[in-house]
Amino acid sequence: MTVIEGIDARGAQHCETTALGVLLRHEGLDLSEAMLFGLGSGLGYIHWDGKGLDFPFLGGRVKPFELTRNLAGELGLELVVHETTSRRKAWHNVTAAIDAGRPVGLQLDSYHLDYFGSKVHFGGHVVAMYGYDTHHAHLVDTEQQGGAVTTTLAGLADARSERGPMTARNRSFTLAVPHDRPAPQDRIVPAITACADAFLNPPIANLGYRGIEKTAGLVPKWLDRSNDPRRDLPQAARLMEQAGTGGALFRNLYRDFLAECGLLIDDGNLRAGHALYAEAAGLWTEVAEAIARAGETADAAHLVHAGAILRDLARVEHDAMRALRLVEP
Repeated sequence: MTVIEGIDARGAQHCETTALGVLLRHEGLDLSEAMLFGLGSGLGYIHWDGKGLDFPFLGGRVKPFELTRNLAGELGLELVVHETTSRRKAWHNVTAAIDAGRPVGLQLDSYHLDYFGSKVHFGGHVVAMYGYDTHHAHLVDTEQQGGAVTTTLAGLADARSERGPMTARNRSFTLAVPHDRPAPQDRIVPAITACADAFLNPPIANLGYRGIEKTAGLVPKWLDRSNDPRRDLPQAARLMEQAGTGGALFRNLYRDFLAECGLLIDDGNLRAGHALYAEAAGLWTEVAEAIARAGETADAAHLVHAGAILRDLARVEHDAMRALRLVEP
């Protein structure tokens, strides 16, 4: 068995920030999950639907791995990324780092992980790996999935090589923290304004505040969109609340990030953005509850209510980002 000693295997709420926390704590940089999420400009929104999807996907953050790249850029971290179509080479990329005493981040499809509670394909899942033996890999996943967990090497290989939406080609990565990196507090304002600019100026109508507006117009028809509303709508609601795909979890994280920033920066626009995201987080929970009730009762009135809240959310988040765009050091 090969296991890196001294790993802080705390599971957090979001998979990518959980993995980032494991890798960076091992390097001596301990930041809160909210700070990692905010410095990585992780907040976003996407409404994604298509013929290949059983049900619409709502994403409350930037696309998988963009947060990691953003964070590395803001903090001057040394990010080394490997991708390959070869399972043999992919395994070597991981074991070489672990054998050298460095934990590794993996992007994979959670469907193939033995311990995962929900058997649905999601190719944008991220875990940290810190050890292996003849049959199993030792991972750190979110608190919801158990924190420090194990999965079979066969399942891990399938998860890493799966093809489909949001998947990567056996992507693995490591992080190093240079001594001359910028202080995290010095990168707060650039991270906030970059996130605001992206949210306010989406290239297509499915993204940012415009994506929330689009969802507001489409969600009242979701009973007809689903072949099994009693299954699909409550599952969408659970993902929104527990996995953050729709918004609640990530709005809570961004709210907490802004609260931490408020301890370091005295700025009225920052305080305004924090107050609005505190409001938005609660509204997203109401949306999830209404969608779940619609699936349980087959009553479209709940979806109409969800659409009305989403229209309010588009306005609230637009106003929040307009304020945050003006934050100064």
